[in-house]
Amino acid sequence: MITSIVAAVVIFSVLIIIHEAGHFLMAKRMGVRVLRFSLGYPPRIWGIRRGETDYAIGATPLGGYVRMLGDEVAAEPSSETLKGYLEEIRLDLLEAAKKTGWLARSGKTGDEALKLLAELSVGEVDPVLGRPARADEALLLREIARTSGVAVAVEWLAENRPSALIEEFNLRAFPSQPLRRRFAIVLAGPAANILFAPLMMTVVFMVGVPIMLPILGTVDPNMPGYVAGLRAGDHILAINGQTTATWDDFSQAVKGSGGQLLKLSVERPQGPTNATLAISVKAKLLSTDTIYGDKAAAWIIGVKPSGEERTRRYGPLAAIVHGTAETGQLAMMLAIGIAKIIEGRTPVRQALGGPIMIAQIAGREVHQGFADVAMFMVSISLELGIINLLPVPLLDGGHLLFFAFEGIRGEPLKLRHREIAMQVGLFLLVILMAFVILNDLSRLIG
Repeated sequence: MITSIVAAVVIFSVLIIIHEAGHFLMAKRMGVRVLRFSLGYPPRIWGIRRGETDYAIGATPLGGYVRMLGDEVAAEPSSETLKGYLEEIRLDLLEAAKKTGWLARSGKTGDEALKLLAELSVGEVDPVLGRPARADEALLLREIARTSGVAVAVEWLAENRPSALIEEFNLRAFPSQPLRRRFAIVLAGPAANILFAPLMMTVVFMVGVPIMLPILGTVDPNMPGYVAGLRAGDHILAINGQTTATWDDFSQAVKGSGGQLLKLSVERPQGPTNATLAISVKAKLLSTDTIYGDKAAAWIIGVKPSGEERTRRYGPLAAIVHGTAETGQLAMMLAIGIAKIIEGRTPVRQALGGPIMIAQIAGREVHQGFADVAMFMVSISLELGIINLLPVPLLDGGHLLFFAFEGIRGEPLKLRHREIAMQVGLFLLVILMAFVILNDLSRLIG
């Protein structure tokens, strides 16, 4: 069980990093300041600051976030937000002075170093920083020099909100960016998960993907296959003259037959040699269980695979083609599955699983090999991408819905409406998480 939990945490963490990296890289490209890139939620147990960003690990491992400059909901930055921004400027100044070696030469640290830096002239500050001081940095240094205290300067600037500070804040804050930039930043997270899937699938096809062979494992005595003469161990070579290299080829041919006569070329073990037989069979239309957990009519002959597999490897170009096609089919299946759950056609208790079920599946796939682990990662990555696009507040899709309304109305939704939507979204997500965990426990007990 410990192996399963570790495997699930590692897989989920990798996919969260990919998701948040999408937001992070797009925000950087759009000029938005990213304050923190965290794997896991608070409390923060470790972190390191590089450039403008604190790269952190939180105590709650199943999740992560990118925190950008600016209040998510409020139209104008609060005093607390501005204090946080000024603290970031303070750290920028100290880091720049450290890189040039001035900090070590000054013999000062922290606020004492900033006080000393504030006493320098404009021409002297730039060499200390190794670059021209930004407008917000120069503003903070001037206020430190005027008040002779960093904390006092920060407090005064946050309360009095000088226009120069607000202007610099808005240049780098997420909420004040043009609509197209905010849309791109939010969309980049789900897009990263979705784009990761064909890349990983391509690797799987290059390393080697397991192919289930069209060899019969069981044959139902009451179904057309047995009546026509098929038996366990038969290897289906061709249907109506078309080679069947995999079980999927065989299954699709039967389901797509429409009840027409199928002429099978079958290889059957007979002692030291194999005999090749010609068998004709007509499929029967019956109601069967689908992969989505509901019922649907399908043409079947009453056979199941033996489970025997072989590994097929592809060259780079073929792997890209097959990997992309396979990912597209899987994404369509996931989208249809989610739609069926929403419509109520698939039982929710059967369809939804939480962290316990993920750990169980992850542990099983780890013991199967790289291809199975990679396919599991592809499925979860696509699920993360697709589910995050659902128009639910707090999810990326909810933000995109807000942006769509803003684009139509020409102005953002009222602050009160956004706050209510966020609260509803949080309530729904908490209820969903509680349900899937209880559902997992009921599976274990039952």
